[in-house]
Amino acid sequence: MEANEKTDKIVEARMKLRRRFEEKMAQTPSLTDERPRGSGPLNRHGMPATPVGQTLTNKWPVLDLGYQPSIPLDKWQLNIDGEVNNPVRLKWEDLMALPQVEDTSDFHCVTTWSRLDVPWVGVRFMDLAALVDPKGTATHVMCYGYDGYSTNVALEEALKPDVLLVHTADGQPLTREHGGPLRMITPQLYAWKGSKWIKRIEFMDKNKLGFWEERGYSNTAYPWRNDRYS
Repeated sequence: MEANEKTDKIVEARMKLRRRFEEKMAQTPSLTDERPRGSGPLNRHGMPATPVGQTLTNKWPVLDLGYQPSIPLDKWQLNIDGEVNNPVRLKWEDLMALPQVEDTSDFHCVTTWSRLDVPWVGVRFMDLAALVDPKGTATHVMCYGYDGYSTNVALEEALKPDVLLVHTADGQPLTREHGGPLRMITPQLYAWKGSKWIKRIEFMDKNKLGFWEERGYSNTAYPWRNDRYS
């Protein structure tokens, strides 16, 4: 398949997904909350730049489960399966052949720090979803990392255009300590909803709790509601 034809198919599938989830996406708190809690100028979604309880930092603290896997690019793969019509297994060159997106967004950690205006490069989650064509039964995804981590995300959140699987941050390849070669980012949710060292995305027909959610963290993780724990 020619590159242009492949891109056209992804765009067509993306628009179909967007139409399907548009109403649910528009109803999420980060887009509709009339009283978001926080301070500072408004971000591009109309929310205070610094959510309630957060402190700004220029540093990027490292948090993990005590294990930072090292995955050579020639061994790396991403499986996308579950409630989909076209499950795929992507190698690194497959990922890099997909449309690449440059975006700048904020990173909010549940441990009360935020890093604003981080420049990223990666692939939109929506484009990966378009590749696999989620079934009408799909409502959530579970993302798994090479370190054994897992986290659940509702599809109406995951399909937002600023949710990316990133391989570049601050103009440099994503380092191992921050989840490289590839991690997911969820700017409108607390950052634990974006798996580091991501290796699998499972589409699900119902919600299921991930690693931290099973241990008392919030299922929804909205920063502007101080939504840290269940």
